[in-house]
Amino acid sequence: MKATQSSRPKGSRQRALPFAALLFAMPIAVSPILTAPAHAQFGFGGIVYDPTNYAQNVLTAARSLEQINNQIRSLQNEAQSLINQARNLANLPYSALQQIQQNVQRTQQLLQQAQNIAFDVQTVDRMFQQQYGRVSLSASDTKLVTDARTRWQNTVGGLQDAMRVQAGVVTNIDTNRAEMSALVSQSQGAQGALQATQAGNQLLALQSQQLSDLIALISANGRAAALTEADRATAADQGREQRRRFLTPGSGYQPGNAQMFGNDK
Repeated sequence: MKATQSSRPKGSRQRALPFAALLFAMPIAVSPILTAPAHAQFGFGGIVYDPTNYAQNVLTAARSLEQINNQIRSLQNEAQSLINQARNLANLPYSALQQIQQNVQRTQQLLQQAQNIAFDVQTVDRMFQQQYGRVSLSASDTKLVTDARTRWQNTVGGLQDAMRVQAGVVTNIDTNRAEMSALVSQSQGAQGALQATQAGNQLLALQSQQLSDLIALISANGRAAALTEADRATAADQGREQRRRFLTPGSGYQPGNAQMFGNDK
């Protein structure tokens, strides 16, 4: 036995010892790799870096940034809404009301200056009872002539009044055209709903003033025509009365002496 052990070379024993040590050391070196966690952590200069935690932080930051962007867009929308409301509440910087009122007043003054018979119901009734209608059988010839002249003056005055109103309405046409052009421009350039509404209201007021002029013109022409017809009807009745008086038997013709050429012989 001793001879056998001594017969092994000395170099082979020296090579076997490092190999055995390597076999025993392998489980120790491999075990950290097999038991490492699913989420690796790395250290740099004493600071531990966790990729999973970093990814969660990045996702949280992105969501927070998206919420901030949404809030900013919401504030921008609210600011734009306030701007639009301010525009909708802005007044129209143009007004045609004064000019429209002046046109209406001019036409009213022309109607109020009606001659002899005003545009008043009581006045019309009183004048027709006094000067129009049936002629009184007891009126003198002088009274008949005076009434006929008064009626003629009323007719001529009515025709003149109608022509004056016509001239005033025609004068308002140029002013209305300028105001209409300005209001249409203001309506087209309106910045908000209130300005557009106000421009539309002023256009309606201008149309109302034009309708008032048209009504005044029709009234003046109707008044002149009515006076003419009333005068014609009363004149016909007066003519019948004068003819009756002329044909009524009376004292008749009484002959008398006549001197001609100063002949006294």
